[in-house]
Amino acid sequence: MTVTRFAPSPTGYLHIGNLRAALFNYLIARKAGGQFILRLDDTDPERSKQEYADQIQRDLEWLGLTWDRFEKQSDRLDRYNAAADELRTKGRFYECFETPTELDLKRKKLLNMGRPPVYDRAALELDEVAKEKLRAERGPGHWRFKLDHQRIEWTDGILGDLSLDAASVSDPVLIRADGQFLYTLASVCDDIDFGITYVVRGSDHVTNTATQIQIIRALGGTPPEFAHHSLLTGPQGEALSKRLGTLALKDLRDRGVEPMAILSLMARLGSADPVELRSEMSELIEGFDISRFGSAPTKLDPEDLFPLTAHHLQSLPYAAVAQDVKDIGVPSDIAEQFWTVVRDNITVKADMSDWWNLFREGPKPSIPLEDRAFVAEALDLLPPLPYGPDTWSNWTNAVKEKTGRKGRALFMPLRLAVTGRAHGPEMADVMPLMQVAPTLK
Repeated sequence: MTVTRFAPSPTGYLHIGNLRAALFNYLIARKAGGQFILRLDDTDPERSKQEYADQIQRDLEWLGLTWDRFEKQSDRLDRYNAAADELRTKGRFYECFETPTELDLKRKKLLNMGRPPVYDRAALELDEVAKEKLRAERGPGHWRFKLDHQRIEWTDGILGDLSLDAASVSDPVLIRADGQFLYTLASVCDDIDFGITYVVRGSDHVTNTATQIQIIRALGGTPPEFAHHSLLTGPQGEALSKRLGTLALKDLRDRGVEPMAILSLMARLGSADPVELRSEMSELIEGFDISRFGSAPTKLDPEDLFPLTAHHLQSLPYAAVAQDVKDIGVPSDIAEQFWTVVRDNITVKADMSDWWNLFREGPKPSIPLEDRAFVAEALDLLPPLPYGPDTWSNWTNAVKEKTGRKGRALFMPLRLAVTGRAHGPEMADVMPLMQVAPTLK
């Protein structure tokens, strides 16, 4: 059975970049009839916050990315301790005592010599007496996994055949000196124990994947398949990280972006297939193919979400928005008519309030000075409320007959007098919704 996972750290809000991994893993699991696991990587007690954990779950639920199983790494510390002991027993785990400053000096020296800044495994030369002396002086050390210096190979679901010479990277630190388990060890244990068969994540994790493959095998597990998606950039190719504060999913939701707009864009962006607005999650699942995605950085313009949102709203029947229409105060007897009239003239649901305020209160006068006398004369010809579907045509015909105006010179000033807007729904549809008569005052 296909089992995937999304494993965010609750150290901040989910942004649209995080969503790619969540969505891809979700779609793969659902298409295969498998399981999708939500796992919070919360082994950092200082940075992990409950408010972020709660918001991550709310964001995924809002998008419809439901999970079959929920796990928290903070509940599994005993398992990680057991794995660490197993690696020590197998001679694959060793304690190091260099300070950050000392490690930085080593890296700089190697770089100045034109060599890769790989840890020199000096700690392996320490005997137990030297280790005890260092513990007494510096406290407990940090623990590194001892890589086998051989080539690590796998076939990536997006990038194709990959390999990495383990000798070209440092032995990864799995436990900090303060005892905190780092992501790499915890993630490996979870992937083994939860039977993860497929992992999609960003291309910045390729080196991590290579080392994790070795750790999984050292612990007796079978590595899952991996796929590494391209990283997102801004619309001009700039680093997206500088804009993530404005791209949190909760902020996009607050701006009125609809879930299907986000999902439709992110399910195709960076692939060989065009972005197509979908109305149902099932359509996204059926049409998803991880092999269609490329390795090149993928440009994202968040503003593209708003036309998609508008098109999505235009496709919705009244039943899908009935509560939203009721919430802004539209009377039930005209609620469906209201939606039919305004839905092609809104970008987000919040725009409905502007239209209802207009129909309920009338516009603020915005008539050009040269048209004010004409509009005043026209308003004298407008029949009293309530207006009907023929009011607009009857009124404009009467005004045309009396004043001789026609075309844009006739219709635009009258549209402005009624709605305050140069564009909008057909005026024959607008007039029956007007709750107050237009005025120049």
